[in-house]
Amino acid sequence: MEIKNATFVISNTDYRKCPEGNRPEYAFIGRSNVGKSSLINMLTNRKSLAMTSQMPGKTTLINHFLINNSWYLVDLPGYGFARRGEEGRKQIRQIIHNYILGRAQLTCLFVLIDCRHAPQKIDLDFITWLGEEGIPFAIIFTKIDKISQTRLRENVKIYSDKLLETWEELPPLFYTSSAKKIGKEELLDYIHSINQSLDQQPSENEENSKPEKDEVI
Repeated sequence: MEIKNATFVISNTDYRKCPEGNRPEYAFIGRSNVGKSSLINMLTNRKSLAMTSQMPGKTTLINHFLINNSWYLVDLPGYGFARRGEEGRKQIRQIIHNYILGRAQLTCLFVLIDCRHAPQKIDLDFITWLGEEGIPFAIIFTKIDKISQTRLRENVKIYSDKLLETWEELPPLFYTSSAKKIGKEELLDYIHSINQSLDQQPSENEENSKPEKDEVI
């Protein structure tokens, strides 16, 4: 899939004020400074669609971008930024949880993980919570250009083994580098495949119009 146009639509803190309609939404989230804004800019081929900063924790709103006039890319606040203080972290956590649990249009949540680090408790706890709530998600390992392929495989295996201690199977895994534009095609193809499957599903009206098995026509 090629992104031909990407347009900023709205920012807010309340999921109930997000765009109306039933377009699918693909949201991106991760710890502060995981490279989320850079990844979004790489995927959309825009240099500053999502604002990047040397200071982590800058995204504090739910940001909607309309992609190809057919689906939304959603930039969510990063979690776990210590400098916000307990009250600030609590507010951000509430914004995130309300969107994830309350937004029916959320089709897939992409959880970004910095591949250079060992499994972090805050990421594992968040992933566990997603599983408990039945939220469809995938994991994106970012910044793979920053380490060797050998170390990348080792770190991913450590992460996978840790998840498999409590999970029967792993969610979809992706590997990206915004600097080297690695993983772009795989991610967009994944989103495209989901959109295609949604297009093939019968609408609610079509479902209601289907006769029951014993209905006489």
